[in-house]
Amino acid sequence: MPDLAITSSTETGKLPVMHLKRYWHKSVLKRNNEIKPDAFTDEWTLDITLLNALGLGLEPTIQYIYLENPSFEKFEDWILQVTGEPESEKIVRFNQLFTNDNIAENSITHSDNVLTSDDWDFWQRNGYVIIRNAVTRECCDEAIEALCDHINIKRHDPATWYNNHPAKQGIMVQLFQHPALEQNRKAFKIRKAFEEIWNRTDIWVNTDRVGFNPPVTQSYAFQGPRLHWDSSIMPPMPLGTQGLLYLADTAENQGAFTLVPGFQNKLEDWLKSLPLGADPRKQDLYALGAKPIAANAGDFIIWHHALPHGSSPNTSALPRFVQYINYEPTGKQESDIWL
Repeated sequence: MPDLAITSSTETGKLPVMHLKRYWHKSVLKRNNEIKPDAFTDEWTLDITLLNALGLGLEPTIQYIYLENPSFEKFEDWILQVTGEPESEKIVRFNQLFTNDNIAENSITHSDNVLTSDDWDFWQRNGYVIIRNAVTRECCDEAIEALCDHINIKRHDPATWYNNHPAKQGIMVQLFQHPALEQNRKAFKIRKAFEEIWNRTDIWVNTDRVGFNPPVTQSYAFQGPRLHWDSSIMPPMPLGTQGLLYLADTAENQGAFTLVPGFQNKLEDWLKSLPLGADPRKQDLYALGAKPIAANAGDFIIWHHALPHGSSPNTSALPRFVQYINYEPTGKQESDIWL
């Protein structure tokens, strides 16, 4: 493949957003096989921060570029159609990553801490923590209403739960932008908990989707995902976080979120114990001590990305409703090797 000049991060279009044109250029070149898929992996966290600043979901953005092969002007128009005008405060803060002008102090203050000393002890031992009442039930109900409207179901009518709506992908629902979801992402206790875990305030919230896990029936099997990791597990694993908001009370048998507590402290030794050549992702991860997490509407779970995690079969009479939310800094470490 020939060497190609890639657009500079400081070049902008009608949207005053740095790195956007470069991101589009790289994506189109990859889409057209003009550069290798793993080119510019060192910019991955920067690319993700760009999408976070714009309020774009990763999956729909990639799908749009790969299906439409848009011009840059058309790509900008699509962003405006999906999210509206970007929030000026976010764009100013994002552009400062390239200009180094007036970078805000990012150390946290310890007033109004969300995490108690017991929470910290629990986090260190178990690799996850539950933030109780992080969001009001009213806000949760608004998010559930948006989810149900999006996939044309009724919350309390089982006859509607199993339709084949195109926005349903297993238990994932492809709803990314909605005021009810955005207000949950901005919840004080959620952001503050992430700031405390990262020990910094320059963190960015992602724009992720929601989840709907109805009860299994004779004609509807558990859709997964089963226990897995979403990142490389090459040790030593740097800090990485993931988060999930229960939008309704969820019992252990209600398709509850499931993880292996404390595995961030055991991963390296476990990998060494595997037979030579064994694929760690194909092992019986449930045998490691999987635990379903019951919690109430408005409770928020943060977990270390070293923990195997997933959903579980819903054998109750009620569906599980969740929203995925995560905050991470631009410069978070990533492993160079995928394992």
